[in-house]
Amino acid sequence: MSPRPEVLTFFDEATFTATYLVWDPASRRGAVIDSVQDFDPKSGRTSFAGADAVLAAAQGAGVSIVWVMETHAHADHLSAATYLKAKTGAPIVIGAAITRVQETFKPIFGLDDLAPDGRQFDRLVKEGDRLALGELEIEVMATPGHTPACVSYRIGDAAFVGDTLF
Repeated sequence: MSPRPEVLTFFDEATFTATYLVWDPASRRGAVIDSVQDFDPKSGRTSFAGADAVLAAAQGAGVSIVWVMETHAHADHLSAATYLKAKTGAPIVIGAAITRVQETFKPIFGLDDLAPDGRQFDRLVKEGDRLALGELEIEVMATPGHTPACVSYRIGDAAFVGDTLF
């Protein structure tokens, strides 16, 4: 039997997306997967209320966030990854093929100052990579399709697949 991580899901009604707080119950080391930065289209304002709720839940459970992970580059919502990194010191992880996504979108959006080499992230991962999460292990699985950078994360008996499945 695979080890069981603890998982809390935070559903963002505005974008119909989910953020996950997942942790090893033995060590209380955790990861945030696919965080959402709140955006109000009527006012054009952003906030971090959803990310703060994740941080509060982690603190309440005694969880230390050691990874901030993206399953892909999000077009359906803004990511709170940079905010979470600033609050926790946890590195931001994404699939290594993010460089292909950056190369594609750089000219489309006129992002002249964007270096399409993934340096905006702390760790670029690929199929078969493994990251420690306390006594658990995060296995990276390449699941391209939605974008070439899509990855899924298997942690114990749970899988986090981003937009691989709708």
